[in-house]
Amino acid sequence: MSNRWLMPAILVWVGIGWGATQPLGKIATQSGHGPFGLIFWQLVVCVMVLGTISLARGRGLVLRRAALRFYIVVAVLGTLVPNATFYVSVSRLPAGIMSILISTVPLIAFPLALILRSERFSVRRLAGLVLGLTGVAMIALPGASLPDRAMVAFLPLAMVGPFFYALEGTYVARYGMEGMDPVQAMFGASVAGLLLCLPVTLAMGQFFWPLPVGRPELALAASSALHALLYATYVWMAARAGAVFAAQTSYVVTGAGVLWAMLLLGERFSPILWLALVIMLFGVALVQPRSPAKRSAGARDPNQGLECSA
Repeated sequence: MSNRWLMPAILVWVGIGWGATQPLGKIATQSGHGPFGLIFWQLVVCVMVLGTISLARGRGLVLRRAALRFYIVVAVLGTLVPNATFYVSVSRLPAGIMSILISTVPLIAFPLALILRSERFSVRRLAGLVLGLTGVAMIALPGASLPDRAMVAFLPLAMVGPFFYALEGTYVARYGMEGMDPVQAMFGASVAGLLLCLPVTLAMGQFFWPLPVGRPELALAASSALHALLYATYVWMAARAGAVFAAQTSYVVTGAGVLWAMLLLGERFSPILWLALVIMLFGVALVQPRSPAKRSAGARDPNQGLECSA
């Protein structure tokens, strides 16, 4: 394959693989285990995969005070809180809906960046925000896409994850990664998340041993390993092709997540939901910054996070 098509092919591959993590996360909840028990084992897999990659690269954990603070903040904002709400909401909402809602992260990040004055106001990006919110509202319309109207009550909970991912991305964009590369940073955040998650899991009585291994346990392991491996690929792609190109993965993730939900879970959606999806993705396209050159050196796009999500 020529270099001209290599990067687009990798981008599509990463997006398709990442999109599968939402329905796999829903299958994982069928075990009946509590969210923090699932998060604990998810982080175990992430630490194993990312630790192996880090060792192969000859880069271990950075243990400076600033790095430790970074690990804890990112673990809480990017994993513990959003993944807890993800597992609760995905057990009650269609996985395809969750895949669509995750695309709201850059929509939420934009007003946060305005509040912190790290981004300038833009009519184009405001229009994108309005379109994105319109798409979310269309999902909640009576008879639009939810098979049970009682599910509407869980939409606000499902939006907690994207909100915290946006907070995490904004934090990283503002304070940087303390001199670490993204794989190092995510490895450290996963270790911190694991250490923080264990006492919470035990205190809430949600700890479990994933044996015997059944379909839910396999889905959890596959989702976690996929995310860690694909994230490493994403970082490599961003370094080779640029962050703006790599960010286009989000569109593939959302579309692939809906298709994976149809394939793995048999979910079907109304025409209104497909229209809402198109409107939201168009809104995301408008909200994305046009040029990374205006950002200071080493700063990250607040639309991007380091979460090890389900």
